[in-house]
Amino acid sequence: MSFGHLKSSPSRRVAIVGAGAIGLSIGWRLAAAGCSVDIFDRGAAGQGATRAAGGMLAAAAEVEPAEDALVALCRRSQAMWADFAAELEAASGIDVELRREGTLVIALTADDLGKLRRTAELQQRLGIGTRWLPGGEVRRIEPYLSPRVSGALHCPDDHQVENRKVGAALARAYQAAGGRLHEHVAVEGIATTDGRVLGLRIGDGLHEADTVVVAAGAWSRGLGGLPDGLRPPVRPVKGQMLALRMPSGEPLLRHVLWTPGAYLIPRRDGRLLIGATVEERGFDENLTAGGLLSLLESAWRAVPGIEELPVEETWVGFRPGSRDDAPILGPGGIAGLVMATGHHRNGILLTPATAELVARHVLTGEVDPAMAPFGIDRFSRTR
Repeated sequence: MSFGHLKSSPSRRVAIVGAGAIGLSIGWRLAAAGCSVDIFDRGAAGQGATRAAGGMLAAAAEVEPAEDALVALCRRSQAMWADFAAELEAASGIDVELRREGTLVIALTADDLGKLRRTAELQQRLGIGTRWLPGGEVRRIEPYLSPRVSGALHCPDDHQVENRKVGAALARAYQAAGGRLHEHVAVEGIATTDGRVLGLRIGDGLHEADTVVVAAGAWSRGLGGLPDGLRPPVRPVKGQMLALRMPSGEPLLRHVLWTPGAYLIPRRDGRLLIGATVEERGFDENLTAGGLLSLLESAWRAVPGIEELPVEETWVGFRPGSRDDAPILGPGGIAGLVMATGHHRNGILLTPATAELVARHVLTGEVDPAMAPFGIDRFSRTR
């Protein structure tokens, strides 16, 4: 969604902390609307959680009970992705590889079948369109699956994008719209006075801004300058992943595949991504034998043919998990402070909706009803 009709005052200065998909997409929208926007990142743009992600748009496959507001936001963003990808590609010249085969969530045991049936009932209650497939039909669609596969849920709207290209495209589109990108610049903290933001403290200097957007992912809580009650309760959730190389012209999978213990994501370039562990280990960057073994074993049980594939890459990423694992969006408790962090496993999926809702809030002060459940004030209300 373009914000060309919502023009900013030329004096509106916005500083964004974090050049991942969330920060870049917000910056792109605001720069296109006429704001003066600067984005700062402690590393290179798009090289944190955005690079480490799987790029799945899994609003159906990842549905959980008692998360109705989050499911609604995820579905809203999922529905935006086709137009968002087209607009991003036009603005950047980079194909972000939106693939529309959908996702299969498979069962290998009777217990798996029971869990999938309950998931299907929840999806039906929430109005999510999925389809049950018996084992024979699943193996017809994906012939390299194990004969042990006894059934699957087909999630036809759970697509994928190449998240690394999304990061590169957003950086290019943002700068083409007039935004300024400051990489490898550490933000010490947020400067405030008399209950409103002044800007960002960078080294010994002050970068002045009318609005500061916190989009620093897993590093958001570490920003200085805020009282404890206004520091976003975001922690790093470690994830290990790897990529295998499939034979040229002969992919083992065409759909994104969820199997107990892992997910598998086939890419157009022949890579097969396998992820991801979920570990409460802080910013531990170590790959572990146990983590990779658990992923490979889970993937092998579903697709035995992976045992012959070469390992091309392994990596660790840090999801930004909030206290309730839902995003933190909107007013930050101080005039001029805006939150856009805590997206946990849904950062790529929620990029279009977050950009729309947060940019509109910056430009108009509006708190959209879709964003209201995710304010930082929800944590103080539950103490």
